[in-house]
Amino acid sequence: MKTFNTGKVTFKYPSSWEVEKADILSNPDCIATLSKGQGNLINVVMFPTETNLDDYKIFMEDMICDDGGVILSSDFVLIANNDAIKLHANMDTPDINFDIHTYVFIIHKAIYIFELRTLDVSGESESEFEKIISSFKILE
Repeated sequence: MKTFNTGKVTFKYPSSWEVEKADILSNPDCIATLSKGQGNLINVVMFPTETNLDDYKIFMEDMICDDGGVILSSDFVLIANNDAIKLHANMDTPDINFDIHTYVFIIHKAIYIFELRTLDVSGESESEFEKIISSFKILE
């Protein structure tokens, strides 16, 4: 496993994943982008927030449904020693059908969103994503 470290956020990721240049021009809150092949992309964003997990869960579910997605599961979980939202949805667009796996943490009035977009139906990428999330830490 390799370590990703921004000085504020750290997590471990498998060497099969590549760290890409974060697209901060179109998403200034992006702190990390990782890819594995053509069909797997992880984006990590962080920004200040006044919301809470309960309200953000409703917001996330509404956004996915408004975009035509189908929510397969949406739960509150404890992972990486933090309360989080864990959401799994399927998006079917005219061009592509893919799954989204999202974890959302709200810590010290900052929101951290880890999102995996994948075409992998084997479950391997999702399993690796879970390991990444489990290693997430805020550096103080």
